[in-house]
Amino acid sequence: MRCPYCGNDDTQVKDSRPTEDSNSIRRRRICPSCGGRFTTFERVQLRELSVVKKSGRKVPFDRDKLARSVNTALRKRDVAPERVERMLSGVVRQLESLGENEISSEQIGAFVMEGLKELDDVAFVRFASVYRNFSAADDFRSFLTELAQGMPLSKHDAED
Repeated sequence: MRCPYCGNDDTQVKDSRPTEDSNSIRRRRICPSCGGRFTTFERVQLRELSVVKKSGRKVPFDRDKLARSVNTALRKRDVAPERVERMLSGVVRQLESLGENEISSEQIGAFVMEGLKELDDVAFVRFASVYRNFSAADDFRSFLTELAQGMPLSKHDAED
């Protein structure tokens, strides 16, 4: 594992332990070159996933990009990092269990919305505003009305 501080390729593992949900291994590392300490996580990957964008372009699935978008929606919200990690792991497991190597960005967005709905209402609405491409205040009003009435919030919800 490359040191994030100096770029040295030879770092040493000082401590390993499973995460709370036992879906990954947390490793504390040290760089013998600069003395920097950092943490890495190791997870099982069942299959190589590709994301099919709305434009039709295909890109490799990037869990870190998914985590960044979720964390952006959760910015300044009081949600424990462990809960966020469990939600992200759940979304990835759902995607892998679909049995498909190519997954639409809409499907990923629907799974994330389901997860955020359980975590935090504000983050849920923030994410939905980007996912559903809100362009005016009326879009928020309509969405919140749908939410209050228990209407399906995505195509995925309507199919269930």
